[in-house]
Amino acid sequence: MNQRPLSPHLQIWRWGPHMLVSILHRATGDGMALVGLGVLLWWLGSLASGPESYANFQYVMGSTVGMVVLVGLSWAFFTHMMSGLRHFVLDIGAGYELDINRTWSVAAPIIAILLTAAFWAVILLA
Repeated sequence: MNQRPLSPHLQIWRWGPHMLVSILHRATGDGMALVGLGVLLWWLGSLASGPESYANFQYVMGSTVGMVVLVGLSWAFFTHMMSGLRHFVLDIGAGYELDINRTWSVAAPIIAILLTAAFWAVILLA
């Protein structure tokens, strides 16, 4: 029994940016599914309930807390999308070289932040 090899775990593996991107991919997917679905259902319900209900939705989403939720959802979307594109490239067999993998693992969250900022700049400045 003592001679059996152990499976690798976090005490053996060195932490890398690819691990962070993988964890962010899962967390943002869950966040969009839970929070995003809640916001979507509230929006649709307020549309169906009439102008007063929709005005209440607009008021809450226009508040500071609402804006944090909406910016967070858009960040989650862009982070999930960039990580998904990275995984797509890996799935076709490219990008496994250590330097390229590390570069795209670092670039994916940075690009997601830039896309989120650009998205909200277009919305708020239009």
